[in-house]
Amino acid sequence: MPDTLAQPVSHTLEVKHSRFIAHAAPIDGAAAAMSFLQRVMVADATHNCWAYRHGQEYRSSDDGEPAGTAGRPILAAIDGQGFDRVMVVVIRWYGGIKLGAGGLVRAYGGTAAECLRTAPRLPLVAMARLQLLAGFEDLGTLHAALPAFSAEKQDEQFDAEGVRLRIELPAGQADALKIRLRDATRDRIRIRDDDQDD
Repeated sequence: MPDTLAQPVSHTLEVKHSRFIAHAAPIDGAAAAMSFLQRVMVADATHNCWAYRHGQEYRSSDDGEPAGTAGRPILAAIDGQGFDRVMVVVIRWYGGIKLGAGGLVRAYGGTAAECLRTAPRLPLVAMARLQLLAGFEDLGTLHAALPAFSAEKQDEQFDAEGVRLRIELPAGQADALKIRLRDATRDRIRIRDDDQDD
């Protein structure tokens, strides 16, 4: 799996008197990306170009630069550095010397790539959601097992039969938790994947 950023980072580059500043941050969706853009963009800068990737969703903007010379190179830098759930904004102040299309691609892509290259990474972990149905006699065993597998309760509902518990845990831990609960309760706890929202 790709990484995301551990924290927001910035990087500055000067190319032929034009100043480029890249600001990058982890995001949890398109709304967070646009919110980050609003926070860091500079109204009197020549251009505020940007790109983000969040899983299969991505967008970019050249913000007035020639088509394909800013947003796409920034997105290519995100992908090239192996990041996901990241937004990068590269702000340019024009320095009086035209860079040409190739120069713009190198400047925007290079500033974004260097910003991300040195940034602290945070591995993205695939998560699994499970639904557990347990009788009252197995509640103690169930709750005692969850922390060992980094499982977090999402929802817990009691009825006359016992408890219906929805949990989220690292996908790599799901099978081990199922085995632990099966062995500890003689297979009394019913477990199913909880990808369907009801």
